[in-house]
Amino acid sequence: MRGADISTIRMTDKNSGKYLLFISIHGLIRGQALELGRDADTGGQTKYVVDLAKALAEQGDVAQVDLVTRLIDDPAVSDDYAAPQEPLSAKARIVRIPAGTGAYLPKEQLWDHLDSLLDNLVSWLNRQPRMPDVVHAHYADAGYVGVRLASLLGIPLVFTGHSLGRDKRKQLLARGLSQEQIETTYNIARRIDAEEEALANADLVVTSTNNEIEEQYALYNYYDPARMVVMPPGTDLTQFHPPAPEETFEFRAQVERFLTNPRKPLVLALSRPDERKNILTLLEAFGESQPLRHAANLLIVAGVRDDIRDLPSGAQEVLTNILLLIDSYDLYGRVAVPKSHRADEVSEIYRMVAASGGVFINPALTEPFGLTLLEAAASGLPVVATENGGPVDIIANCNNGALVNPLDKGEIAESLLWLLRDGDAWARASHNGLAGVEQHYSWQAHAGTYLAQLAELTSTHRRVPVVPAVPRGQRYRDRAIFTDLDQNLVGNQEALLKFVDVMRDRRKEVNFGIATGRRIDTALALMKKHGIPTPDILISSLGTRIHYGPSLDEDDYWANHIDHHWNAQQVKRVLADVPGLAMQPKQEQTPSKISYYYDSRKAPRVDDIIATIRQHELAANVIVSFGQFLDIVPSRASKGRALRYVAQRLSIPLENILAAGGSGADEDMMRGNTMAVVVANRHHEELSQLVDLERIYFTRQPYALGILEAMEYYHFFERSQAAEP
Repeated sequence: MRGADISTIRMTDKNSGKYLLFISIHGLIRGQALELGRDADTGGQTKYVVDLAKALAEQGDVAQVDLVTRLIDDPAVSDDYAAPQEPLSAKARIVRIPAGTGAYLPKEQLWDHLDSLLDNLVSWLNRQPRMPDVVHAHYADAGYVGVRLASLLGIPLVFTGHSLGRDKRKQLLARGLSQEQIETTYNIARRIDAEEEALANADLVVTSTNNEIEEQYALYNYYDPARMVVMPPGTDLTQFHPPAPEETFEFRAQVERFLTNPRKPLVLALSRPDERKNILTLLEAFGESQPLRHAANLLIVAGVRDDIRDLPSGAQEVLTNILLLIDSYDLYGRVAVPKSHRADEVSEIYRMVAASGGVFINPALTEPFGLTLLEAAASGLPVVATENGGPVDIIANCNNGALVNPLDKGEIAESLLWLLRDGDAWARASHNGLAGVEQHYSWQAHAGTYLAQLAELTSTHRRVPVVPAVPRGQRYRDRAIFTDLDQNLVGNQEALLKFVDVMRDRRKEVNFGIATGRRIDTALALMKKHGIPTPDILISSLGTRIHYGPSLDEDDYWANHIDHHWNAQQVKRVLADVPGLAMQPKQEQTPSKISYYYDSRKAPRVDDIIATIRQHELAANVIVSFGQFLDIVPSRASKGRALRYVAQRLSIPLENILAAGGSGADEDMMRGNTMAVVVANRHHEELSQLVDLERIYFTRQPYALGILEAMEYYHFFERSQAAEP
């Protein structure tokens, strides 16, 4: 890892004001010279989270804002993204957390690395002077991490989707892609699952427009408008402002070399080279309208490139087609497509176009918000924009241009000509845009509204206690083993006795934990039958109950914590008539676990059962194990979440915990930074999707022999205290 050790980061003001933690994982995020448009992942969201962090840090009742992203140590990108920290202001910083790989990956390939990022983030937070008061997750991948972090710490979760998977899938299907193509390319099912989970658990959902709520969030099962608030992002009016009289523009030289008559007004399109930005339709509208070609030149600022052939396939296709259309319509001398621009030149580009008497256009097929429209308006530039998405609200508030059907080339040309030909209309739109942005889209107003909303959230949450609830002796052991009972310990008595002897010999060094789906009484009966000693920590009923020590003292906080939004009776009613599900005996049920026998020959697919629960807006986890048991537990509960909670209470790094499982119920114990062990048994195929992940060892031996094999593989007792990531 390059740069200073991340453990040296310290908060400036520890004692007063709120500590806000933002999470934004994909893309390239830094404080200066953002590489906007470099690729599909480095767009407006990266600028938004940086600007929001800075704006909130200026508020008097905020002590610190940390913007957490992934640390990227990759020669293909700047060294800036490998620095563990970067100050944004006196009370704001970017914190970069390792995520299992240093390679710069597109967001669709990050899913298997998110648990590692979460565990490393928790480890980092444990070294800070205080825990955050709120976590705000941006986009689906951050939502996945944010749900688990907020649950672990007992703090409010704020979620902003930015763009949503169900809407994207709908658009991709409309373009003719098959479900299989969409899943292979975009990992869309995992994205939608993460969004559903975030919406189910978020205390507040921040959106930019009403259209976003109605057209995107309404597609989700956990759609709840009562928890959603419209807070359009602000605009930096010191950076974006109208051109000064007689101002000169260095960027003009990059534009004029393309143009035969550079004195004409400019029509500006500025976006990533992404098919959804619909630049090709704009070019066709320009090429097919002789009046528009006579009235103006077209300036397309579409990302940064050295060689089109080196770009990702999507951007390569768009830029190649731009050049082909210029040739097809013979637009040489009328269209400028500069190869590069710096982030700090964007504001100059807007002013240059405004000084020419030009117009800004956003012709995207759909635009979740439309930050570029605000930047253009703040620069005194009239706008023409898609009628799909956020521009509807912006144009309504600012009255500074026209909305168009992005697929209607005639309407696009007509709207541009109206503003280019009518000087009074241009002047009104310019004036209205300046006034509207200042009134409706300032960062000061946004920050004030944001903090007012947070004040209502933080008063209703009960934080996870920092005082350990476990016996003193257990707290000073620097490692732990957690294992399931069935198919792990139980099954080979001779192997079990060997394992028990090791645990007794090492009892001063290691905490022994059991994590089982069984109720505590049936678990204890099975342990007694097979001579398994009482563990130091017993996680039972699939992570819904936690007991400590020989006296089995229950963690009452955990029981209350997971009760959040849990409605067992409603779950039972919803699933009462589902074929292939039969309630297990009463002795397997608990107030926080509903257990069924699952007959895959008659029952719907598990994904369909999950969809049914979501359609009734029930916050719950569905867990299938051993191919025949289906359990429903609260959304905050699982074996993996209970294990991480216990690790927090015992102050044991996850890197020092060996977690052994062998069925689907154990999956979230396996993911992340634990020393994961999948014990060979006839059900281990339920975890076969984990075979390619690092830190997960699939044993050759079954039952307790597999656990002993894993101890040797990981050098479990020879390991020193895990190094902090």
